[in-house]
Amino acid sequence: MISIVKFGRYRLDFRQPPIRLLMLAAALCLLGAVVLVPRAVESVNWLLIEDDPAALADRKLATAFDATVAAREIEAALAAKDAELAKSFVELAQDRQVPLAPDLAEKVEAAVKAENTPAAKAGSFTRGLITGEPDDLVSLAGTALGDLFVFGDIRDALREGTRLATGQEADRLILGLACVGIAITAGTYATLGAGSPARIGLSVVKAARKTGRLGTRLGEWIARSLRGVVDWSGLRKGLAGASLTEPALAVRAVREAVKVEKADDLLRLARDVGRVQTKAGTKAALDGLKTANGPVEMARIAKLAEKNGNKTRAILKLLGRGAIALTLAALDLALWIFWALLMLFGFVSSMKAAVERTTRRRYVRKKAKRAAEQHRRLAVATGQS
Repeated sequence: MISIVKFGRYRLDFRQPPIRLLMLAAALCLLGAVVLVPRAVESVNWLLIEDDPAALADRKLATAFDATVAAREIEAALAAKDAELAKSFVELAQDRQVPLAPDLAEKVEAAVKAENTPAAKAGSFTRGLITGEPDDLVSLAGTALGDLFVFGDIRDALREGTRLATGQEADRLILGLACVGIAITAGTYATLGAGSPARIGLSVVKAARKTGRLGTRLGEWIARSLRGVVDWSGLRKGLAGASLTEPALAVRAVREAVKVEKADDLLRLARDVGRVQTKAGTKAALDGLKTANGPVEMARIAKLAEKNGNKTRAILKLLGRGAIALTLAALDLALWIFWALLMLFGFVSSMKAAVERTTRRRYVRKKAKRAAEQHRRLAVATGQS
């Protein structure tokens, strides 16, 4: 194999790269490191807070939330007659020390007061009790009261169960949730309310399904979970002769068809929904159910709500799933780190090789110079003799 090629007085040594080439490689690697290292450091910081949704949201809000965004979102919420969301953005702005126009804050307070009049509250409570479709704390109180005394769950179970028994199109998800709610209500009484977060959570999940605010992927997960919890054939037979005038038949049929011991994952999700509702409100829980793709993400939203309280709705509205999950895949972040380390390694390696080649060249030249000097002296001494 040819390792040295001569072109006249030029000599290329392929066994070791030229020093100029090494210096060029070092310069290119240094330039790449200057570009990539900041990205790599940022990627490391993102990965460190990946499992902390509150820190994740806080970091994203630092660049995504300012006075202009706050004013725009508040105006949009007021235009949509959603005073609670507007109030959530006001609290978020105050917490992050983002200035707001005084008249805008006053408009929000006026809208909140208008929603909290006795007449509005009475109407919300009645709507929640009768329809089981809450959209605020008062209507949820009505829904939860109806479900806690079994009325709401029996109403939903009989309506969907009758459709199922007669061969009509039935919403099995609402039917299954109502049945699980009936099955655990006795446990709620027995533990003096210790099971109430799960009980409230089931009511909110049913409401999200009825109003179309349950995420598709989360709904599919709940449907799969219910297949292992509810004996559908037994339930169909048991609900065939039940009615609102004889609720005991429906309760008995449900208890026989529902395997509560297999509902741990479903109840864990319901408890997370209940935690969001308790800390951030009913609409925040409904927004969370629409945002989450699965129970793990719902648990993250619960952690976010525990830290941010009423500000949770504003955060979810502004950031979406980005509030609880990295917008870039962990693999993408890891690649930034890898390439930055590779550039640093290339720079260090190239500089090391260049320094070694330079040192070796100087050493060889000095050695050759000493040998030539010794040869000259020897020749002179030989001539004299």
